Amino acid sequence: MLNTLSGRFLILTTLFVMLAEVLIFVPSVARFREDYLRTRLERAQIASLVLLADDMIAPELEAELLENAEVYNVVLRRDEVRELMLSSPMPEPVDKSFDLRSATPISLVRDAMARLFSPEPEVIRVIGDPVRAGGLVIEITMMTGKLRSAMIDYGLNILYLSAVISVITAGLLFLAVQRLMVRPIKAVVSNMKDYAADPEDARRIIQPETRVTELREAELALRSLQTDLTGALKQKERLAQLGGAVARISHDLRNILTTAQLFADRMETSEDPTVKRIGPKLVNSIHRAVSLCENTLAFGKAEEAAPTMSRVALAELAADILDSERLSAGDHDISFAEDIPTGLTLRADAEQLYRVLSNLVRNARQAIETSGKPGEIAVQAAETADDWLIRVVDTGPGLPVTTQEHLFQPFSGTSRKGGSGLGLAIAAELARGHGGTLVLEHTGPKGTTFLLTLPKEVAHAE
Repeated sequence: MLNTLSGRFLILTTLFVMLAEVLIFVPSVARFREDYLRTRLERAQIASLVLLADDMIAPELEAELLENAEVYNVVLRRDEVRELMLSSPMPEPVDKSFDLRSATPISLVRDAMARLFSPEPEVIRVIGDPVRAGGLVIEITMMTGKLRSAMIDYGLNILYLSAVISVITAGLLFLAVQRLMVRPIKAVVSNMKDYAADPEDARRIIQPETRVTELREAELALRSLQTDLTGALKQKERLAQLGGAVARISHDLRNILTTAQLFADRMETSEDPTVKRIGPKLVNSIHRAVSLCENTLAFGKAEEAAPTMSRVALAELAADILDSERLSAGDHDISFAEDIPTGLTLRADAEQLYRVLSNLVRNARQAIETSGKPGEIAVQAAETADDWLIRVVDTGPGLPVTTQEHLFQPFSGTSRKGGSGLGLAIAAELARGHGGTLVLEHTGPKGTTFLLTLPKEVAHAE
């Protein structure tokens, strides 16, 4: 019971109702004591009226009147004259006097609590106003034993009634909580268990049903989470299948390129000027293709290979990339430029850096070609005390907003028809492998700029 929401709610409700009743109990008992004393004053006044009809009454009648009024004597003041109307022997002297005419709520509560916790009976004097203008002041003496017993009985009745009210209220609230909160929560938990058994089954995604605002928000959030997770799992499965296919293709392609590389090596011995000029670039391209196939095969087994760091002349690397893209551009009106300080060298993996920059320049060229307008592409470089900064700037049409939201996610960050969306994801991973970052610095109708930041300092484990 204590470990359930409804059980705790039931217990807390009962305790809170009881606490409220206890707060009511104290002034209620004080009020009961005051009414009890005033009732005794009224009875004593009524008993004293017998003397108005006959000044002399029999002792037996006087004793009976006092016994019915539950007092020892009655004093009535009329016309400034204080008269002992009825009297009987006192069992003991008067211990305390209480004047109800000047009593305050605080004094009534204090006197009531003192009487309730004082088990020994006492003789007290009570002073009050007579009813119906029957005099100026009326005084009585009485024993407190019956008063305390009546106060205890009254208090117990209040506690019993409070307990009944608490149980009924808590029971109704328990049923309400069961229906409005516990049942919907159990339904959500049941759906979560059912969904966990087969998260790829879209039929198991929760359908919000409750009308309670907070629980409905939880159901909507859970549905969104389950929808995203189901989509991610399906994409992961497709990626796994694609990875297996790519690995098989890369294996065969590597064998083909190895043969092509043997023939390309023989071309280097040719005396033809054109062959001498194009041959080294062809050899380098085939070598990179073979390396890429080998890395692709390794990718199916582990993450991207750790970079092999060395000093790289950035200008030569950028020139090689731009020469290749000029050949690919063909007759399109695209100009290529580099703005790299002379002699700038940086510490990086040459092959991986080539892949990053080549991917960025190729994407820029393809974007300009798709727009059908002339454009410019530039590779710029600078350095600070801590980093090397490389920018690839183009004057293309810019990236759509939908593409920017998932730019570096596999199979998502592409706006070109037929593009795989892998290039920027791989480039960003290679940048992270260098301890750097690749970000979209700017994009718009006038062009796009990507910023590659590579740190100069090597991170050391603590």
